[in-house]
Amino acid sequence: MTHYRWPLVMAVLLTLLAGCSREPSGISLEQLRQQTHIHGLAFDRADGERLWLATHQGFYAVGSDGMARRVSEETHDFMGFAPHPKEAETFFASGHPARGGNLGVVMSTDGGRSWSRHASGVDGPVDFHQLTISAASPDTLYGAYAGQLQVSEDGGSSWQVRAKAPAGLIALAASSRDSDQLYAATQTGLLMSPDGGERWRQIYPERRPVSLAVASQGRLYAFVLDVGLLRAEEASRDWEVVKRGWEERYLMHLAVDPNDPQRLVAADDLNQLLISDNGGRDWSRLE
Repeated sequence: MTHYRWPLVMAVLLTLLAGCSREPSGISLEQLRQQTHIHGLAFDRADGERLWLATHQGFYAVGSDGMARRVSEETHDFMGFAPHPKEAETFFASGHPARGGNLGVVMSTDGGRSWSRHASGVDGPVDFHQLTISAASPDTLYGAYAGQLQVSEDGGSSWQVRAKAPAGLIALAASSRDSDQLYAATQTGLLMSPDGGERWRQIYPERRPVSLAVASQGRLYAFVLDVGLLRAEEASRDWEVVKRGWEERYLMHLAVDPNDPQRLVAADDLNQLLISDNGGRDWSRLE
């Protein structure tokens, strides 16, 4: 090869290498909606413009450009998902590995890039479809599996059966004020337990299906079918209907920005991502 061609060859090689090292372009949220189901979501504690999505086929980040990028090479079905309330890059999850079976409790400490088995759980490996961590005591986690409510008080390393899980359980939410206080969204109403799941009582008067419950910064959010999105202070539980008029749609997952409680993100039953900048009164679709 003659010497005068080397600059051209080197330029082509550098271009190819730069292309290989560039971050994947990602896919649109509409493409993601068509390909998989969202099972959990959260704001990035370190970057409020980024969202974390636990899905049926892997773990994704959504950036300010509205593109979804798979963070990990793992394509697990993350059925249960709980971000650590203080450590921005620590997550707990459960569900199914791509090859089948149950994950047990898996953990990531590097922003979802790698996941490892943290515990099997009682009679495991478990498949917690409902998993929650206490902001009041981050070493306390709750999960539901095979009709039983399990609890860990050492950061998810060991688990014990606490009691039977509520009938028709849809979602669990640990209180943000008291690690023993737990909320349950069920097919017949919204429940609260003062003792980590041993006793339950109804805290919203209407016995309607509740599709989600989320406790954040002293506030409790719930979506009650045929009523709408509700909010109450945990200390008083005086309910306010934040948003009515959802028609036949309903919210399945919701997260509150830890740095701005007026910013909410939600996933609805059509697998669409919605965002609100005024505490849930008005919503727009993320696209």
